[in-house]
Amino acid sequence: MGGYNLIPTEKIIERLRYENPWWITKQIPAVYSAMSKRLYFDLFYPFVKEKNVKRALVLMGPRRVGKTVMLFHSIQQLLDENVDAQKIFFIGIDNPVYVHLSLEDILSLCKRSLNLSQLDGCYVFFDEIQYLKDWERHLKVMVDSYPDTKFVVSGSAAAALKWHSTESGTGRFTDFMLPPLTFQEYIHLRKMDHLIFRDSIDYGRQSLPYCLTHDVKALNKEFIQYLNFGGYPEVVLSERIQSDMGRYVKSDIVDKVLLRDLPGLYGIKDVQELNRFFTYLAYNTGNEFSYETISKDSGIQKETLKKYLEYLEAAFLIKVLNKVDVNAKRFKRVTSFKVYLTNPSLRTALFSPVSETDDEMGNMVETAVLSQWMHREKLDLTYARWKEGRTEGEVDLVLVDEKKYKPVWGVEIKWSNRYYEKPADLKSLIQFCKANNFDKALVTTVDQQGVRTLDNLRFTFLPASVYSYNIGDITLKMKNIN
Repeated sequence: MGGYNLIPTEKIIERLRYENPWWITKQIPAVYSAMSKRLYFDLFYPFVKEKNVKRALVLMGPRRVGKTVMLFHSIQQLLDENVDAQKIFFIGIDNPVYVHLSLEDILSLCKRSLNLSQLDGCYVFFDEIQYLKDWERHLKVMVDSYPDTKFVVSGSAAAALKWHSTESGTGRFTDFMLPPLTFQEYIHLRKMDHLIFRDSIDYGRQSLPYCLTHDVKALNKEFIQYLNFGGYPEVVLSERIQSDMGRYVKSDIVDKVLLRDLPGLYGIKDVQELNRFFTYLAYNTGNEFSYETISKDSGIQKETLKKYLEYLEAAFLIKVLNKVDVNAKRFKRVTSFKVYLTNPSLRTALFSPVSETDDEMGNMVETAVLSQWMHREKLDLTYARWKEGRTEGEVDLVLVDEKKYKPVWGVEIKWSNRYYEKPADLKSLIQFCKANNFDKALVTTVDQQGVRTLDNLRFTFLPASVYSYNIGDITLKMKNIN
Protein backbone atom coordinates (compact mmCIF):
# COMPACT_ATOMS: atom_id res chain seq x y z
CA MET A 1 0.00 0.00 0.00
CA GLY A 2 2.03 2.98 -1.20
CA GLY A 3 5.17 4.25 0.53
CA TYR A 4 3.90 5.86 3.69
CA ASN A 5 0.30 5.55 4.56
CA LEU A 6 -0.24 6.74 8.08
CA ILE A 7 -3.90 5.83 8.17
CA PRO A 8 -4.48 2.25 9.33
CA THR A 9 -6.19 0.04 6.75
CA GLU A 10 -9.01 -0.71 9.20
CA LYS A 11 -9.86 3.01 9.39
CA ILE A 12 -10.08 3.27 5.60
CA ILE A 13 -12.30 0.20 5.43
CA GLU A 14 -14.50 1.80 8.11
CA ARG A 15 -14.77 4.89 5.92
CA LEU A 16 -15.75 2.76 2.91
CA ARG A 17 -18.50 1.09 4.94
CA TYR A 18 -19.71 4.48 6.07
CA GLU A 19 -19.80 5.79 2.49
CA ASN A 20 -21.73 2.76 1.24
CA PRO A 21 -24.66 2.36 3.67
CA TRP A 22 -26.72 0.42 1.07
CA TRP A 23 -24.53 -2.64 1.64
CA ILE A 24 -26.72 -3.09 4.71
CA THR A 25 -29.76 -0.83 4.24
CA LYS A 26 -30.31 -1.30 0.48
CA GLN A 27 -30.98 2.47 0.37
CA ILE A 28 -28.94 5.56 -0.50
CA PRO A 29 -28.76 8.22 2.27
CA ALA A 30 -32.10 10.01 2.78
CA VAL A 31 -30.58 13.41 2.04
CA TYR A 32 -30.05 12.28 -1.59
CA SER A 33 -33.22 10.27 -2.08
CA ALA A 34 -35.23 13.33 -0.99
CA MET A 35 -33.79 15.43 -3.83
CA SER A 36 -35.56 15.64 -7.18
CA LYS A 37 -33.80 14.08 -10.12
CA ARG A 38 -32.55 16.45 -12.78
CA LEU A 39 -34.15 16.00 -16.21
CA TYR A 40 -30.69 15.02 -17.44
CA PHE A 41 -30.81 11.86 -15.31
CA ASP A 42 -32.73 9.91 -17.95
CA LEU A 43 -29.99 10.67 -20.46
CA PHE A 44 -27.18 9.77 -18.08
CA TYR A 45 -28.42 6.52 -16.56
CA PRO A 46 -28.34 4.38 -19.75
CA PHE A 47 -24.57 5.04 -19.92
CA VAL A 48 -24.22 3.76 -16.35
CA LYS A 49 -26.01 0.55 -17.29
CA GLU A 50 -24.19 0.06 -20.58
CA LYS A 51 -22.07 -3.02 -19.97
CA ASN A 52 -21.21 -4.30 -23.45
CA VAL A 53 -18.87 -1.37 -24.17
CA LYS A 54 -15.64 -1.56 -22.18
CA ARG A 55 -15.49 2.08 -21.18
CA ALA A 56 -15.45 4.15 -18.03
CA LEU A 57 -18.13 6.82 -17.84
CA VAL A 58 -16.77 10.29 -17.02
CA LEU A 59 -19.35 12.76 -15.65
CA MET A 60 -18.05 16.29 -16.10
CA GLY A 61 -19.39 19.72 -15.30
CA PRO A 62 -18.95 22.84 -13.20
CA ARG A 63 -19.02 22.71 -9.42
CA ARG A 64 -22.37 22.45 -7.72
CA VAL A 65 -24.54 21.39 -10.65
CA GLY A 66 -25.45 18.12 -8.94
CA LYS A 67 -22.89 15.57 -10.16
CA THR A 68 -22.60 13.74 -6.82
CA VAL A 69 -26.39 13.69 -6.48
CA MET A 70 -26.62 12.22 -9.99
CA LEU A 71 -24.22 9.42 -8.95
CA PHE A 72 -26.36 8.65 -5.87
CA HIS A 73 -29.55 8.69 -7.94
CA SER A 74 -27.87 6.21 -10.30
CA ILE A 75 -27.01 3.97 -7.35
CA GLN A 76 -30.63 4.11 -6.13
CA GLN A 77 -31.85 3.20 -9.62
CA LEU A 78 -29.49 0.20 -9.72
CA LEU A 79 -30.80 -0.91 -6.31
CA ASP A 80 -34.40 -0.47 -7.52
CA GLU A 81 -33.54 -2.70 -10.48
CA ASN A 82 -32.38 -5.39 -8.04
CA VAL A 83 -28.66 -5.08 -8.62
CA ASP A 84 -26.93 -6.72 -5.63
CA ALA A 85 -26.27 -3.90 -3.11
CA GLN A 86 -22.87 -5.38 -2.29
CA LYS A 87 -21.75 -4.98 -5.87
CA ILE A 88 -22.06 -1.19 -5.79
CA PHE A 89 -19.16 0.89 -4.47
CA PHE A 90 -18.98 4.64 -3.96
CA ILE A 91 -15.69 6.37 -3.10
CA GLY A 92 -15.35 10.14 -2.59
CA ILE A 93 -11.76 10.71 -3.73
CA ASP A 94 -11.70 14.19 -2.17
CA ASN A 95 -11.62 12.60 1.30
CA PRO A 96 -8.10 12.86 2.76
CA VAL A 97 -8.12 9.21 3.89
CA TYR A 98 -7.59 8.14 0.28
CA VAL A 99 -4.89 10.63 -0.44
CA HIS A 100 -1.89 8.29 -0.73
CA LEU A 101 -3.76 5.45 -2.39
CA SER A 102 -3.96 4.54 -6.05
CA LEU A 103 -7.25 3.37 -7.59
CA GLU A 104 -5.84 -0.15 -7.51
CA ASP A 105 -5.23 0.14 -3.73
CA ILE A 106 -8.75 1.46 -3.20
CA LEU A 107 -10.24 -1.42 -5.19
CA SER A 108 -8.40 -4.02 -3.15
CA LEU A 109 -9.75 -2.36 0.01
CA CYS A 110 -13.25 -2.52 -1.50
CA LYS A 111 -12.80 -6.26 -1.96
CA ARG A 112 -11.52 -6.66 1.62
CA SER A 113 -14.35 -4.65 3.11
CA LEU A 114 -16.89 -7.19 1.79
CA ASN A 115 -14.62 -10.26 1.57
CA LEU A 116 -15.02 -10.43 -2.22
CA SER A 117 -12.58 -12.45 -4.29
CA GLN A 118 -13.19 -10.43 -7.45
CA LEU A 119 -15.19 -7.44 -8.76
CA ASP A 120 -16.94 -8.96 -11.77
CA GLY A 121 -20.36 -7.41 -12.32
CA CYS A 122 -19.63 -4.59 -9.87
CA TYR A 123 -20.35 -0.89 -10.34
CA VAL A 124 -17.62 1.37 -8.95
CA PHE A 125 -18.30 5.11 -8.56
CA PHE A 126 -15.36 7.46 -7.95
CA ASP A 127 -16.52 10.98 -7.04
CA GLU A 128 -14.26 14.04 -7.56
CA ILE A 129 -11.60 12.03 -9.37
CA GLN A 130 -9.55 15.10 -10.23
CA TYR A 131 -8.02 14.93 -6.75
CA LEU A 132 -6.10 11.84 -7.78
CA LYS A 133 -2.83 12.52 -9.56
CA ASP A 134 -2.68 11.05 -13.10
CA TRP A 135 -6.20 9.76 -12.64
CA GLU A 136 -6.74 9.15 -16.34
CA ARG A 137 -3.77 6.81 -16.64
CA HIS A 138 -4.91 4.84 -13.57
CA LEU A 139 -8.47 4.68 -14.80
CA LYS A 140 -7.43 3.44 -18.23
CA VAL A 141 -5.48 0.62 -16.57
CA MET A 142 -8.52 -0.24 -14.43
CA VAL A 143 -10.80 -0.42 -17.46
CA ASP A 144 -8.36 -2.85 -19.09
CA SER A 145 -7.66 -4.91 -15.94
CA TYR A 146 -11.30 -5.26 -14.85
CA PRO A 147 -13.25 -5.81 -18.08
CA ASP A 148 -16.35 -6.97 -16.16
CA THR A 149 -16.53 -3.99 -13.81
CA LYS A 150 -18.29 -0.74 -14.65
CA PHE A 151 -16.41 2.42 -13.60
CA VAL A 152 -18.26 5.73 -13.30
CA VAL A 153 -16.28 8.80 -12.26
CA SER A 154 -17.14 12.44 -11.73
CA GLY A 155 -14.99 15.52 -11.66
CA SER A 156 -15.32 19.25 -11.74
CA ALA A 157 -11.93 20.74 -12.44
CA ALA A 158 -13.21 20.53 -15.91
CA ALA A 159 -10.21 21.64 -17.83
CA ALA A 160 -8.04 18.85 -16.61
CA LEU A 161 -10.82 16.37 -17.11
CA LYS A 162 -11.59 17.44 -20.62
CA TRP A 163 -8.04 17.46 -21.89
CA HIS A 164 -6.94 14.31 -20.19
CA SER A 165 -9.97 12.27 -20.98
CA THR A 166 -9.63 13.06 -24.67
CA GLU A 167 -5.89 12.58 -25.01
CA SER A 168 -5.12 9.56 -22.92
CA GLY A 169 -8.48 7.87 -22.64
CA THR A 170 -9.19 7.38 -26.32
CA GLY A 171 -11.64 4.52 -26.66
CA ARG A 172 -11.64 3.94 -22.88
CA PHE A 173 -13.86 6.78 -21.67
CA THR A 174 -17.34 8.04 -22.46
CA ASP A 175 -17.72 11.72 -21.53
CA PHE A 176 -21.03 13.04 -20.23
CA MET A 177 -21.35 16.76 -19.70
CA LEU A 178 -23.73 18.00 -16.97
CA PRO A 179 -24.29 21.75 -17.41
CA PRO A 180 -25.87 24.23 -14.99
CA LEU A 181 -29.65 23.98 -14.64
CA THR A 182 -31.63 25.01 -17.68
CA PHE A 183 -34.66 27.22 -17.12
CA GLN A 184 -36.82 24.23 -18.08
CA GLU A 185 -35.22 22.10 -15.33
CA TYR A 186 -35.59 24.99 -12.90
CA ILE A 187 -39.35 25.14 -13.56
CA HIS A 188 -39.47 21.36 -13.16
CA LEU A 189 -37.57 21.43 -9.83
CA ARG A 190 -39.78 24.23 -8.54
CA LYS A 191 -42.85 22.13 -9.50
CA MET A 192 -44.18 24.94 -11.67
CA ASP A 193 -44.85 22.85 -14.79
CA HIS A 194 -48.50 23.93 -14.70
CA LEU A 195 -47.39 27.31 -16.12
CA ILE A 196 -46.45 25.62 -19.41
CA PHE A 197 -48.56 24.10 -22.17
CA ARG A 198 -47.61 22.69 -25.57
CA ASP A 199 -48.82 24.45 -28.70
CA SER A 200 -47.15 26.00 -31.74
CA ILE A 201 -45.84 29.37 -32.93
CA ASP A 202 -45.63 30.99 -36.36
CA TYR A 203 -42.05 31.16 -37.51
CA GLY A 204 -41.59 32.41 -41.05
CA ARG A 205 -44.07 30.56 -43.26
CA GLN A 206 -44.28 27.51 -41.00
CA SER A 207 -45.67 26.73 -37.60
CA LEU A 208 -43.33 25.11 -35.07
CA PRO A 209 -44.26 23.00 -32.05
CA TYR A 210 -43.45 25.12 -29.00
CA CYS A 211 -43.98 25.38 -25.25
CA LEU A 212 -45.98 28.45 -24.27
CA THR A 213 -47.32 29.81 -21.01
CA HIS A 214 -50.81 30.57 -19.68
CA ASP A 215 -49.40 33.22 -17.40
CA VAL A 216 -46.41 35.18 -18.63
CA LYS A 217 -46.31 37.35 -15.48
CA ALA A 218 -45.90 34.29 -13.25
CA LEU A 219 -43.35 32.75 -15.62
CA ASN A 220 -41.36 36.00 -15.69
CA LYS A 221 -41.36 36.09 -11.92
CA GLU A 222 -39.75 32.62 -11.97
CA PHE A 223 -37.40 33.74 -14.73
CA ILE A 224 -36.06 36.62 -12.61
CA GLN A 225 -35.57 34.14 -9.75
CA TYR A 226 -33.76 31.88 -12.19
CA LEU A 227 -31.47 34.71 -13.34
CA ASN A 228 -30.55 35.39 -9.72
CA PHE A 229 -30.46 31.94 -8.14
CA GLY A 230 -31.17 29.39 -10.82
CA GLY A 231 -27.91 27.83 -11.90
CA TYR A 232 -27.50 25.49 -8.96
CA PRO A 233 -30.03 22.87 -7.81
CA GLU A 234 -29.30 23.34 -4.10
CA VAL A 235 -29.81 27.10 -4.29
CA VAL A 236 -33.13 26.67 -6.08
CA LEU A 237 -34.42 24.45 -3.31
CA SER A 238 -33.08 26.38 -0.32
CA GLU A 239 -34.17 29.85 0.69
CA ARG A 240 -31.51 29.85 3.39
CA ILE A 241 -28.80 29.61 0.72
CA GLN A 242 -30.55 32.25 -1.42
CA SER A 243 -30.40 34.68 1.47
CA ASP A 244 -26.65 34.18 1.65
CA MET A 245 -25.97 33.39 -1.98
CA GLY A 246 -22.77 35.39 -2.00
CA ARG A 247 -21.12 33.31 0.65
CA TYR A 248 -22.34 29.99 -0.70
CA VAL A 249 -21.35 30.47 -4.32
CA LYS A 250 -18.29 32.51 -3.64
CA SER A 251 -16.72 30.13 -1.18
CA ASP A 252 -17.76 27.05 -2.97
CA ILE A 253 -17.47 27.84 -6.62
CA VAL A 254 -15.41 30.91 -7.17
CA ASP A 255 -12.85 30.39 -4.41
CA LYS A 256 -12.35 26.69 -4.98
CA VAL A 257 -12.06 27.01 -8.75
CA LEU A 258 -10.13 30.28 -8.93
CA LEU A 259 -7.99 29.97 -5.86
CA ARG A 260 -7.40 26.23 -5.82
CA ASP A 261 -8.36 24.15 -8.86
CA LEU A 262 -7.03 26.41 -11.61
CA PRO A 263 -3.79 27.48 -9.89
CA GLY A 264 -3.13 23.82 -9.08
CA LEU A 265 -3.75 22.66 -12.64
CA TYR A 266 -1.94 25.42 -14.50
CA GLY A 267 0.60 26.64 -11.98
CA ILE A 268 -0.87 30.15 -11.91
CA LYS A 269 1.32 32.34 -9.71
CA ASP A 270 -0.79 35.45 -9.20
CA VAL A 271 -4.06 34.06 -7.89
CA GLN A 272 -5.43 37.47 -6.88
CA GLU A 273 -4.91 38.82 -10.39
CA LEU A 274 -6.97 35.94 -11.83
CA ASN A 275 -9.65 36.57 -9.22
CA ARG A 276 -9.84 40.29 -10.03
CA PHE A 277 -9.97 39.53 -13.75
CA PHE A 278 -12.84 37.07 -13.30
CA THR A 279 -14.77 39.58 -11.16
CA TYR A 280 -14.33 42.21 -13.89
CA LEU A 281 -15.65 39.80 -16.54
CA ALA A 282 -18.56 38.74 -14.32
CA TYR A 283 -19.65 42.32 -13.75
CA ASN A 284 -19.57 42.95 -17.50
CA THR A 285 -21.13 39.66 -18.64
CA GLY A 286 -22.55 40.02 -22.16
CA ASN A 287 -20.34 42.96 -23.12
CA GLU A 288 -17.90 43.12 -26.00
CA PHE A 289 -14.24 43.17 -25.03
CA SER A 290 -10.99 43.59 -26.86
CA TYR A 291 -7.54 42.50 -25.69
CA GLU A 292 -6.56 46.17 -25.92
CA THR A 293 -9.25 47.44 -23.55
CA ILE A 294 -8.96 44.59 -21.05
CA SER A 295 -5.21 44.98 -20.98
CA LYS A 296 -5.54 48.71 -20.40
CA ASP A 297 -8.25 48.31 -17.73
CA SER A 298 -6.52 45.52 -15.85
CA GLY A 299 -2.82 46.06 -16.45
CA ILE A 300 -2.52 42.37 -17.46
CA GLN A 301 -0.45 41.56 -20.54
CA LYS A 302 -2.22 40.23 -23.63
CA GLU A 303 -0.60 36.80 -23.59
CA THR A 304 -1.57 36.28 -19.95
CA LEU A 305 -5.12 37.45 -20.74
CA LYS A 306 -5.47 34.87 -23.49
CA LYS A 307 -4.36 32.15 -21.08
CA TYR A 308 -6.75 33.32 -18.33
CA LEU A 309 -9.68 33.36 -20.75
CA GLU A 310 -8.79 29.85 -21.87
CA TYR A 311 -8.56 28.57 -18.26
CA LEU A 312 -11.80 30.20 -17.15
CA GLU A 313 -13.60 28.80 -20.17
CA ALA A 314 -12.17 25.33 -19.56
CA ALA A 315 -13.38 25.52 -15.95
CA PHE A 316 -16.94 26.23 -17.18
CA LEU A 317 -17.04 29.69 -15.59
CA ILE A 318 -17.26 31.70 -18.81
CA LYS A 319 -18.10 31.29 -22.49
CA VAL A 320 -16.29 33.35 -25.12
CA LEU A 321 -18.31 34.23 -28.22
CA ASN A 322 -16.48 35.21 -31.39
CA LYS A 323 -17.54 37.84 -33.86
CA VAL A 324 -18.60 37.56 -37.51
CA ASP A 325 -19.50 40.30 -40.00
CA VAL A 326 -22.87 41.01 -41.62
CA ASN A 327 -22.45 38.00 -43.94
CA ALA A 328 -21.33 35.78 -41.04
CA LYS A 329 -17.74 35.72 -42.29
CA ARG A 330 -15.09 35.42 -39.61
CA PHE A 331 -12.52 38.12 -39.08
CA LYS A 332 -8.94 37.15 -39.88
CA ARG A 333 -7.64 38.52 -36.59
CA VAL A 334 -9.58 38.06 -33.40
CA THR A 335 -9.42 41.47 -31.77
CA SER A 336 -12.78 41.67 -30.03
CA PHE A 337 -15.21 39.11 -28.63
CA LYS A 338 -18.01 38.82 -26.09
CA VAL A 339 -17.70 37.09 -22.75
CA TYR A 340 -20.63 35.54 -20.91
CA LEU A 341 -20.82 33.84 -17.54
CA THR A 342 -21.94 30.24 -17.96
CA ASN A 343 -24.88 31.06 -15.78
CA PRO A 344 -26.29 34.41 -14.75
CA SER A 345 -26.62 33.58 -11.05
CA LEU A 346 -22.83 33.71 -10.74
CA ARG A 347 -23.12 37.48 -11.19
CA THR A 348 -25.75 37.75 -8.47
CA ALA A 349 -23.46 35.82 -6.14
CA LEU A 350 -20.60 38.27 -6.68
CA PHE A 351 -22.64 41.48 -6.70
CA SER A 352 -26.35 41.59 -5.92
CA PRO A 353 -29.67 40.30 -7.27
CA VAL A 354 -31.21 42.12 -10.25
CA SER A 355 -34.81 43.17 -10.52
CA GLU A 356 -36.69 43.40 -13.79
CA THR A 357 -36.26 47.14 -14.24
CA ASP A 358 -32.48 47.24 -13.64
CA ASP A 359 -30.16 48.42 -16.40
CA GLU A 360 -28.25 45.12 -16.16
CA MET A 361 -31.32 43.10 -17.14
CA GLY A 362 -30.48 43.18 -20.86
CA ASN A 363 -27.09 41.57 -20.29
CA MET A 364 -28.43 39.12 -17.70
CA VAL A 365 -31.15 37.92 -20.08
CA GLU A 366 -28.57 37.50 -22.86
CA THR A 367 -26.38 35.55 -20.45
CA ALA A 368 -29.33 33.34 -19.51
CA VAL A 369 -30.24 32.64 -23.14
CA LEU A 370 -26.66 31.80 -23.95
CA SER A 371 -26.39 29.49 -20.96
CA GLN A 372 -29.36 27.50 -22.32
CA TRP A 373 -27.52 27.02 -25.61
CA MET A 374 -24.39 25.81 -23.80
CA HIS A 375 -26.04 22.46 -23.32
CA ARG A 376 -25.42 21.81 -27.00
CA GLU A 377 -21.76 21.08 -27.26
CA LYS A 378 -21.17 21.21 -30.99
CA LEU A 379 -22.83 24.48 -31.94
CA ASP A 380 -20.93 27.26 -33.66
CA LEU A 381 -22.59 30.23 -31.97
CA THR A 382 -21.30 33.71 -32.73
CA TYR A 383 -22.56 37.29 -32.72
CA ALA A 384 -22.47 39.63 -35.71
CA ARG A 385 -21.04 43.12 -35.66
CA TRP A 386 -20.10 45.25 -38.62
CA LYS A 387 -19.36 48.76 -39.81
CA GLU A 388 -20.22 49.94 -43.30
CA GLY A 389 -19.53 53.57 -43.94
CA ARG A 390 -21.43 55.37 -41.23
CA THR A 391 -23.73 52.55 -40.25
CA GLU A 392 -22.88 50.08 -37.58
CA GLY A 393 -24.88 46.99 -36.86
CA GLU A 394 -25.08 44.13 -34.41
CA VAL A 395 -27.09 40.92 -34.04
CA ASP A 396 -26.86 39.24 -30.63
CA LEU A 397 -26.78 35.60 -31.61
CA VAL A 398 -25.94 34.03 -34.97
CA LEU A 399 -25.62 30.32 -35.64
CA VAL A 400 -23.10 29.56 -38.37
CA ASP A 401 -23.18 26.33 -40.38
CA GLU A 402 -19.67 24.95 -39.88
CA LYS A 403 -19.50 23.24 -43.26
CA LYS A 404 -20.95 25.97 -45.47
CA TYR A 405 -19.75 28.95 -43.39
CA LYS A 406 -23.19 30.44 -43.85
CA PRO A 407 -25.49 31.79 -41.15
CA VAL A 408 -28.40 29.50 -40.27
CA TRP A 409 -30.34 32.03 -38.17
CA GLY A 410 -30.06 35.26 -36.21
CA VAL A 411 -31.78 36.08 -32.92
CA GLU A 412 -32.09 39.48 -31.29
CA ILE A 413 -32.27 39.17 -27.49
CA LYS A 414 -34.14 42.09 -25.96
CA TRP A 415 -35.67 42.73 -22.56
CA SER A 416 -38.10 45.29 -23.94
CA ASN A 417 -41.46 45.41 -25.72
CA ARG A 418 -40.48 48.45 -27.74
CA TYR A 419 -39.60 46.56 -30.92
CA TYR A 420 -42.87 44.68 -30.89
CA GLU A 421 -44.56 48.05 -31.18
CA LYS A 422 -41.94 49.43 -33.61
CA PRO A 423 -40.33 46.58 -35.60
CA ALA A 424 -38.86 49.11 -38.06
CA ASP A 425 -36.41 50.09 -35.28
CA LEU A 426 -34.68 46.72 -35.62
CA LYS A 427 -32.38 48.25 -38.23
CA SER A 428 -29.39 45.92 -37.65
CA LEU A 429 -31.51 42.79 -37.78
CA ILE A 430 -33.25 43.96 -40.94
CA GLN A 431 -29.90 44.68 -42.61
CA PHE A 432 -28.55 41.28 -41.50
CA CYS A 433 -31.61 39.43 -42.85
CA LYS A 434 -31.39 41.20 -46.20
CA ALA A 435 -27.66 40.57 -46.53
CA ASN A 436 -28.26 36.83 -46.02
CA ASN A 437 -31.57 36.44 -47.87
CA PHE A 438 -33.41 35.54 -44.67
CA ASP A 439 -37.16 36.02 -44.66
CA LYS A 440 -37.57 35.51 -40.91
CA ALA A 441 -35.93 36.07 -37.53
CA LEU A 442 -36.74 35.79 -33.86
CA VAL A 443 -36.79 38.65 -31.35
CA THR A 444 -37.34 38.33 -27.61
CA THR A 445 -39.48 40.67 -25.51
CA VAL A 446 -40.49 41.12 -21.88
CA ASP A 447 -44.01 39.72 -22.31
CA GLN A 448 -45.29 40.39 -25.83
CA GLN A 449 -45.87 37.59 -28.30
CA GLY A 450 -46.84 37.63 -31.96
CA VAL A 451 -45.64 38.09 -35.55
CA ARG A 452 -44.82 41.39 -37.24
CA THR A 453 -44.28 41.64 -40.98
CA LEU A 454 -42.07 44.28 -42.57
CA ASP A 455 -40.74 44.39 -46.17
CA ASN A 456 -41.33 40.64 -46.71
CA LEU A 457 -39.61 39.92 -43.39
CA ARG A 458 -41.51 38.07 -40.68
CA PHE A 459 -40.33 38.74 -37.14
CA THR A 460 -41.54 36.30 -34.48
CA PHE A 461 -41.67 37.98 -31.06
CA LEU A 462 -41.53 35.81 -27.93
CA PRO A 463 -41.03 36.58 -24.24
CA ALA A 464 -37.37 35.91 -23.31
CA SER A 465 -38.53 33.51 -20.56
CA VAL A 466 -40.54 31.42 -23.05
CA TYR A 467 -37.65 31.36 -25.52
CA SER A 468 -35.22 30.25 -22.79
CA TYR A 469 -37.56 27.48 -21.66
CA ASN A 470 -37.82 26.14 -25.20
CA ILE A 471 -34.08 26.00 -25.88
CA GLY A 472 -33.75 23.67 -22.90
CA ASP A 473 -36.78 21.63 -23.91
CA ILE A 474 -35.63 21.18 -27.53
CA THR A 475 -32.06 20.34 -26.44
CA LEU A 476 -33.26 17.51 -24.19
CA LYS A 477 -35.48 16.14 -26.95
CA MET A 478 -32.57 16.20 -29.41
CA LYS A 479 -30.28 14.45 -26.94
CA ASN A 480 -32.93 11.80 -26.32
CA ILE A 481 -33.20 11.13 -30.04
CA ASN A 482 -29.43 10.88 -30.44
